[in-house]
Amino acid sequence: MPERSEQDWPALALEIVRRDQDGVERKLSDFRGHNLVVYFYPKDDTPGCTVEGKEFRDLYGEFQALDAVIVGVSTDSVLSHREFADKHALPFTLIADEGGELAQAFGVLRDAVAARSTFVFDHDLRLRRAFHEVGARGHARQVLDFVRSLVEARRMLGG
Repeated sequence: MPERSEQDWPALALEIVRRDQDGVERKLSDFRGHNLVVYFYPKDDTPGCTVEGKEFRDLYGEFQALDAVIVGVSTDSVLSHREFADKHALPFTLIADEGGELAQAFGVLRDAVAARSTFVFDHDLRLRRAFHEVGARGHARQVLDFVRSLVEARRMLGG
């Protein structure tokens, strides 16, 4: 396989097909036309991941108001994601990356689980920010603040 450049890795990663918590095949490029928040987390229904998921849930309306789609990704199964989403009323998409290919493409696969990291893409799916080694508590607010600044900058520039 040819060496990938730093510029084309997001485009390649956005085309990887995985199933969501409802078993629907998804690829991140399906969300073109929206701001896209992709947050990787280690494991469903663990204390830190539950805190992070609930904080994204609680801010979901604010993300929607900024035309931002939230997608959570871990190496858990479709069934595990469905149970996690149902138990905590998570209104956003959870991608089951059971083989870790998506996490690997983003460079966040560690010992067969995804490291807690978040990637923010604009409407054209250009990577605008990567957050690595983040804490679970307060991170969703940090991401929301960044998306808000991205939207405001776009408005100021007439986009």
